[in-house]
Amino acid sequence: MDGISKFIPGIKGPSRPLSLREKLYWTAGILGVYFLLYNINAFGVSTAPTSSELQLVSIIFAAKIGSVITVGIGPIVLASILLQLVSGSGLMKIDMNDMQQKARFQSLQKMLAIAISFIEASVYAISGFVPVASAQFIGIVVVQLAIGAIIVLYMDEMMSKYGITSGINLFIASGVSYAIIAGTATILLPEAAAAIAAGGAAALSNAVLVFAPLFFAILIFMVSIYAYETKVELPLSFEQLRGVGGRLPIPFLYVSVLPVILASALELSLTVWFRFLAGVTGTFANLAKFFAYYQPVGTVGGGSSLQLAGGLTYLISPSFPLPYSAPLGIGGYGPYFSYLLTHTSQLILPWGGMVLVPEWIHVIVYVSVLIVLCVIFGKFWITMAGQSPKDIAEQIGSMGWQIPGFRRDPRILEQLLNRYIPTITVLGSIFVGLLAALATLTGAVGTGMGILLTVGIIYMLYQQLEQERLFETYPLLDKIMK
Repeated sequence: MDGISKFIPGIKGPSRPLSLREKLYWTAGILGVYFLLYNINAFGVSTAPTSSELQLVSIIFAAKIGSVITVGIGPIVLASILLQLVSGSGLMKIDMNDMQQKARFQSLQKMLAIAISFIEASVYAISGFVPVASAQFIGIVVVQLAIGAIIVLYMDEMMSKYGITSGINLFIASGVSYAIIAGTATILLPEAAAAIAAGGAAALSNAVLVFAPLFFAILIFMVSIYAYETKVELPLSFEQLRGVGGRLPIPFLYVSVLPVILASALELSLTVWFRFLAGVTGTFANLAKFFAYYQPVGTVGGGSSLQLAGGLTYLISPSFPLPYSAPLGIGGYGPYFSYLLTHTSQLILPWGGMVLVPEWIHVIVYVSVLIVLCVIFGKFWITMAGQSPKDIAEQIGSMGWQIPGFRRDPRILEQLLNRYIPTITVLGSIFVGLLAALATLTGAVGTGMGILLTVGIIYMLYQQLEQERLFETYPLLDKIMK
């Protein structure tokens, strides 16, 4: 691996610590390039129908379907998930405290992400997820999408070294903010104007009801902010200085938004990868449809576009057939919820036959699977990120802090933290999964996943900026924290 990794280019870090102003300049420049790529359509790609599946893929992967960054951060996230699974299973031993091993891990992750960029670009183009104008453009489209994904990969690395936060976080937040503004301006406002122009006694109430998706988006923002401010605080005392104390905050969203990112990326990746099964015929046709059943909808570039309409992948995804992707797509929340209660999807059995699954069962399965995945990734994250009770106990002990009334013993402190961290991790993971799913199902502008991710990212960015100002104002504090 070391022989290959030296041929993989990297972004050199700054030669000196950057000021907050310099970091903001770099961040603005990188975001400018990101939005430039966001609005450049890939040559040879036709326009595609809008669906909840495409919207979610765009938001979770910080991408825009049909642009040169159609693949977005998908390869980065997928490479991270795969390596974490390999590392967590014990197949690969990585000590992240060892700088040399950490550098090797990052090189391996980058190589894997580049390989996945070409694989996913091929899947997008060949499977029809990205509608290509004609077969002769497939190779050109694959190269463009792969290069776009690699550019995003290096922009993320550059942002992490020169910017104010992770590139992945900022790209997602920027994409969701853009989607909320664009959705309000291009969909909600024209719909409200049309409702008022229609006249009648219910004109005003219908116009107000049009803004329900925006109301749900604001509600999710408020609930998320409240959840981020909720925390358990444990008292701390400094062993060497009497009277010096502090508090150890354990926030309710201890896992932040990472479980939702990983769970959503996994679910949506399955909907993309399984599009290859749409063309399977013969002996394995029923098995392919059991996992993912696709139906042609509309015409794109002279051919049919595929819509996920059944199978196990459909049941664990938030996708619905057009035009039922959002309440406004079929005339409001009444017809939308009526559809969920009355319609069914097809589950083709591998041995033959078919089972009709009500859409309300689809909703229950989707929400349940999302919550379970969030809990799994949440527990996995605290172990991999050094946030487990054992890790926190060792960090507190090494700095000379202790819990008043308890001996300064990492094992005692670990037992105390075990009362809080595992429970809060599970509850926080369930909360973010449930909140994101409910917001998505109610058609909130920007989707539930996007809103929850954006709130978490903005909250972390606020804390980071606040910390940066303190460090610049008080240089001695910077030395102490180091």
